[in-house]
Amino acid sequence: MLLFYFCIMQGIKKVKFKDMRVLIRVDFNVPLDKAQHITDASRIVAAIPTIKHVIDGGGIAILISHLGRPKNKDPKLSLKPVAKKLSQLLNKDVGFSESCIGEKTFSETRGLQTGEVMLLENLRYHEEEVSGGIKFAEELASLADIYINDAFGTAHRSHASTHTITGFFQKTKFCGFLLEKEISNLNNLLTSPDKPFTAIIGGAKVSSKINLILSLLKKVDKIIIGGGMAYTFIKAKGGDVGMSMVEKNKLNVAKHILKSAKEKKVDLVLPIDSVNARSFNNNSPVGTSLICSIPKTKMGLDIGPKSIILFKKHILLSKTILWNGPMGVFEFPKFANGTQSVGEAVCSSTSNGAFSLIGGGDSVAAAKKFGLTKEVSYISTGGGAMLKYLEGKGLPAIKALL
Repeated sequence: MLLFYFCIMQGIKKVKFKDMRVLIRVDFNVPLDKAQHITDASRIVAAIPTIKHVIDGGGIAILISHLGRPKNKDPKLSLKPVAKKLSQLLNKDVGFSESCIGEKTFSETRGLQTGEVMLLENLRYHEEEVSGGIKFAEELASLADIYINDAFGTAHRSHASTHTITGFFQKTKFCGFLLEKEISNLNNLLTSPDKPFTAIIGGAKVSSKINLILSLLKKVDKIIIGGGMAYTFIKAKGGDVGMSMVEKNKLNVAKHILKSAKEKKVDLVLPIDSVNARSFNNNSPVGTSLICSIPKTKMGLDIGPKSIILFKKHILLSKTILWNGPMGVFEFPKFANGTQSVGEAVCSSTSNGAFSLIGGGDSVAAAKKFGLTKEVSYISTGGGAMLKYLEGKGLPAIKALL
């Protein structure tokens, strides 16, 4: 069904944009430091091919996005710094409107000339964006002749700018290059992946990945479990994990996943050993133990050297790889080795011909930190949306484009 959706979405390659006002829903939800400097412009860069295609075709690009979860139009979450950064990346002036609706914004967009670009202020300054308000969506729609959604990171939300708005563009709604690329690469995993297909799932909690793991059990040959969630699985198997993070209310879920993997003949690979410390602190003295016998006064914060060897063995034999979630607290140098080593193994497997996809905020951040982004097949820009898609659930913003 998901592949069917992809096949009937309309792309923009053959659309004529000459003298058309084009409303492009981008995902410029980028990280800012305290001085409002952009610390990672990846999402802005990812939207550039669609923007350039529109303006190179003689169109007028009107960009809309959200940034964070502002309350009372928090000026610290203004998109103005993004407009400045986009101007640098496009090497041309990018206009900025201090609102996204209203007479002034309407007038400003009507004054744009062919080939010009304008970014409108944060959509979430208006609560109607999140609630899917019809009147708000209609005001946004009045700004343009054509609508393009290129914001995969918000595709799992039924918001005004991604879902409601499409009702006002029945014959002129399209998916941008980034959205098309995201769905295409995810479909590589879901339709006919080369075998063996290995999923590497990490992160802190089992609870956030239950549906993903259960869905993947129907598709993969192996699932490697790392990160904080591994200790819940070890505890479920009767191991002693000391003070390590354990979701006690998910122990039965972990047991169910272990049983299901065995029934489906999926190799669920757990860590053998663990790097431990007395506290969640990079300055705390560290030691290594078997993961099933961690001292009572210590907590596991990374996979150990034996686990790294085991995980690398499975990864290097794989032909298709999904990586979602770190293997430990990679933000601390003492507990980064597991995540970095697994990432490097994914890169090695990719160079040997495997297809690899990294998705999810922490695993993408890790890949960037360790300089691995150019050595994998694809990095997804959408964490929540990617998980929902891989879980086999429909994405409201995708359905709205059909």
